[in-house]
Amino acid sequence: MSMVSDVIVVGGGAAGMMAAIFAARNGKKVTLIEQNEKLGKKLFITGKGRCNFTNACDIEDLFQNVVTNPKFLYSAFYTFSNQMVMDFFEEIGLPYKIERGNRVFPVSDHSSDVIKVLEKEMKKENVKILLNTKVKSLIIEDGICKGVVLKDKRQMCAGSVIVATGGVSYPRTGACKDGYVFAKEAGHCIVDVQPSLVPFELADTCCKDLMGISLKNVSVTIYADQKKVYSDFGEMLFTHFGVSGPIIIKASTYIHKYLDKDLRLTIDLKPALDEKQLDERILKDFQIFQNKQLKNSLDKLMLRALVPVVIEKGKLDGDKKVNELTKEERKALGNVIKNLPFSITGLRGWDEAIITKGGVKVKEIDPGTMESKITKGLFFAGEVLDLDAHTGGYNLQIAWSTGYLAGINS
Repeated sequence: MSMVSDVIVVGGGAAGMMAAIFAARNGKKVTLIEQNEKLGKKLFITGKGRCNFTNACDIEDLFQNVVTNPKFLYSAFYTFSNQMVMDFFEEIGLPYKIERGNRVFPVSDHSSDVIKVLEKEMKKENVKILLNTKVKSLIIEDGICKGVVLKDKRQMCAGSVIVATGGVSYPRTGACKDGYVFAKEAGHCIVDVQPSLVPFELADTCCKDLMGISLKNVSVTIYADQKKVYSDFGEMLFTHFGVSGPIIIKASTYIHKYLDKDLRLTIDLKPALDEKQLDERILKDFQIFQNKQLKNSLDKLMLRALVPVVIEKGKLDGDKKVNELTKEERKALGNVIKNLPFSITGLRGWDEAIITKGGVKVKEIDPGTMESKITKGLFFAGEVLDLDAHTGGYNLQIAWSTGYLAGINS
């Protein structure tokens, strides 16, 4: 076994490439090891292939959009902020643009361009890149990480090792649990990993009839054992298995701890109207359709596909003429429009998860350097850590910032 590098980076994703670049810029001889045939496979599919690589919000908003362990990221975000990330990419040849919600994309709308500039910069900084190479284990002696053992049993020695192997989401990109195995070898605890930023599965069979229906400007509320645990406003989508869309994906990061409870989702189809205003609106429509059946009198209030679902869940008679409806029946209609109920049976799996919730316990990592507090010379960066955030470029910002810190301190 010989000293091949000052720093070995395990993982060629966002955090790993950033760590390699800044370790090399810091004068270190760096080797990056990637098990796939190319770099940045998960980065390639990020943002539907457009790569929303950060968010241009105020730095305080960055913290507000981190769901798990935001305080741990104080040093990382302030040392390598979202503005610094944008400046860095511009400096290495990637012009960017800012879209709705402060989401930052390459001008070209091609995630491949993000990967290309990072790869080009690594080569410029003489980072040695080993593709199709799998790390089997770490070399740890006397509480110090001294290198890695490859799957072919070759040993590679280094002064520092940065584990940036990512999470378990999108297994088709080669995602696996290697990073957690390495962390355990080094004495670290792993917070239970689960798929996150995923759609919901619902028990209701009507979802198949509603498949493809998109709802805008609606409010959703989630109850666990009848206790309100989450609410949001925005856009959602019905699928063959349940619901998806921005507000549903965001909600998924908060309900993992309630999956063993009776979970209910209610949709307010008319959040801009209170109950009295909605009742007045229903009466107005009924005056127009007074001789029609209820099932043919709600097209002005909602999408046609929703009408039979609303009638069924409101336990109403769709064949009854609106001028024959009682006040109680009309109130029941208003109530179901404001609280359309569904039963949540679970979350979708790893294939559809945008990120991994859980990972290496951050209390065991130095937040100012990303070095292990347990094993000297061992660093962690990116999604392998117990850190996750909302969609909108925030998770990649975590990768860049933690990768930067690991790189300059390794």
